[in-house]
Amino acid sequence: MQFIDKLIIADDHPLFRQALANVIDARFQDVSIFEADGIDTLDAVLSSHPDAELLLLDLNIPNAHGLNTLIRIRSEHPNLAVVVVSGQEDTKTISQAMRCGASGFIPKSKPVPQMMEAIEAVASGGQWLPQGMELECEAEDDMADRIARLSPRQHRILLMFADGLLNKQIAAELGLSEATVKAHASALFLKLGVRTRTQAVIAMQQLQTSRTVVEI
Repeated sequence: MQFIDKLIIADDHPLFRQALANVIDARFQDVSIFEADGIDTLDAVLSSHPDAELLLLDLNIPNAHGLNTLIRIRSEHPNLAVVVVSGQEDTKTISQAMRCGASGFIPKSKPVPQMMEAIEAVASGGQWLPQGMELECEAEDDMADRIARLSPRQHRILLMFADGLLNKQIAAELGLSEATVKAHASALFLKLGVRTRTQAVIAMQQLQTSRTVVEI
């Protein structure tokens, strides 16, 4: 049965990408598979193929910002289902990924049949988690939820804060006035429950997962 027409694999391990692409190609008929080895490549692929239906995302690809990358992609591409494929499989990471908009979470340690089961479930409009996994229940105002509620523009400004850009520089890059940037900043501070850009950046960095070396 055909579930998907276009699928993207974002992972910086070429052997893993190739192996996963081969298995998916054998499983699904006429699926077009696109690969990305970092955020810049991923953004280019998403721009060229806005009708892609499913993204298999490693949160630790080069230039990524952990869960913030997931939040940004879900904000900018709301019709794109995202499945996190990661070497990290602790309950906290999985719970945060699902709260930030992932439709599924596949640990890289899982066998191929379970990976295909997850892809089929999400491609059919469902969700998928490892068997027996119970998500952590956290407070409704958890920082991950607050950041997930930022608008795409607010989230982009937050990332630019993290890069150390001044309001004037942000305004020039986004084609806005400094007053508008300050207004967006005030709004995002309010949503995050912070008072300064430093506090906002620290809150964002709490969602950045540490890089895990995975042997393929």
